[in-house]
Amino acid sequence: MSGDDRPTARLIDVELDQASIAPRGPDVEHERRIAIFDLLEQNKFEPAGGAGGPYRLKLAIQENRLVFDIKQEDGAAHAMHVLSLTPLKRVIRDYFVVCETYYQAIRAASPSQIEAIDMGRRGLHDEGSQLLAERLTGKIDVDHDTARRLFTLICALHIKV
Repeated sequence: MSGDDRPTARLIDVELDQASIAPRGPDVEHERRIAIFDLLEQNKFEPAGGAGGPYRLKLAIQENRLVFDIKQEDGAAHAMHVLSLTPLKRVIRDYFVVCETYYQAIRAASPSQIEAIDMGRRGLHDEGSQLLAERLTGKIDVDHDTARRLFTLICALHIKV
């Protein structure tokens, strides 16, 4: 797609609140960079009541709440949505446990063990993505891939589950 053919219901910039990020290992940093890159390459992000995008997003964690600070392309404020993290806590915690196991396995386990752990990791990731999309219903319309990448970024922010 050329720049003029790209849909406007999309993100063109994603910023993670630096105060919300705790240092994690290189594997998590790598996933975070990939998730942002992939998210910006292709996404569907349509806030309710939007006058048209594209949009800029800042994600933060404040007082056990997930904050979506949405701005227009020119930086003008559009909306702020604050969601409780409580419904996501279990899946985030489980996802971190399986990710740690996966990172250890890729260094020493057999291919079949790695595949089994990775299937569990992907399953938890899908569960978290679906839950996030449900929590955003009526606030922000996202597609499956966008929800997956946003869930990855939320996990990167939400270290202390």
